[in-house]
Amino acid sequence: MTVGIKDVARAAGVSVATVSRVLGNGPVSEALRKRVEEAVRATGYRPNLSARRLRSQHSQTIGLVVSDIRNPFFTAVGRAVEEEAYRAGMRVILCNSDENPEREQLYLGLMQEERITGLIFAPTRATLERIDGLGLDFPVVLIDRSGPPGLHDSVVLDNAQAAAALVEHLFVRGYRRIGGLFGNTSTTGIERHEGYRGALAARGLPANARFIPPNADAAEEAVMRWLAGPERPDAIMASNSLFLMGVIKAMRRLGLSTPGDLAVAGFDNEPWTELVGPGLTVVEQPVDEIGRAAVSLLFERVETPQRPVRKVVLPGRCVLRGSTAVAAVASAV
Repeated sequence: MTVGIKDVARAAGVSVATVSRVLGNGPVSEALRKRVEEAVRATGYRPNLSARRLRSQHSQTIGLVVSDIRNPFFTAVGRAVEEEAYRAGMRVILCNSDENPEREQLYLGLMQEERITGLIFAPTRATLERIDGLGLDFPVVLIDRSGPPGLHDSVVLDNAQAAAALVEHLFVRGYRRIGGLFGNTSTTGIERHEGYRGALAARGLPANARFIPPNADAAEEAVMRWLAGPERPDAIMASNSLFLMGVIKAMRRLGLSTPGDLAVAGFDNEPWTELVGPGLTVVEQPVDEIGRAAVSLLFERVETPQRPVRKVVLPGRCVLRGSTAVAAVASAV
């Protein structure tokens, strides 16, 4: 009598889909994998590999589309995603969109062609606004950027709280003219601006924000103009590490130091932030946890397509250094 995959599923007490994932080295728990492998041995099942490949709707591949691979945050999260996928026997296709909706559309088409198992995605606001109408036939987990409620699983930092914590820290240290640099292409910039603005309002202080393209050169030029104008801040909060780098480059061009001439705080605890001047105060994001949680949510969605949408919000950690030392004299509002 020929033994089929249904016989293996019956012997293991699992679904046929679970047996297929195990045989295809897909995402299942170690306990389920062992149970299915024991059932395969007990029943003497021999899979028809060529037929299985023809019937398969998806490859054992995860897509990862990030907005800027030059941003160390996405580099670190990408590494965590790749490591987690590798442990599950999955491959990863990495694409960099450069915050360009047209490139995002191109890469989403590539993912369709590659029949990926699922996508981990850091989209622009433009793509987020129409993501539900793109007709994607694979599950999507958003990272770093929040999408419309109830549509896609996501893993994000508590952006508003983290930005508010930096503003509060600067206020306590004596700074009153606190400027903020925010990206103009993603929901992350909006959320961090909301936290920044709310914390200032709670202290009776005005916001002084700039929305710019998410790169170091844009930040450098914005800060050069800012520090030469009438609204010069006595502290700047940069909402990502590229902006933080741009702030430091502008200060060096102007011959300024931190914190004597300007207090500086920002996001992402990159190694270089500890080496600049007295060290830069930053919010450290849990990059490894973000990557692992994104892969876990994706596997859960593959296993249980109809389960409720989940949004995982993770806290940041303030790393306090000399760039926000106590101001000698609190600046006037």
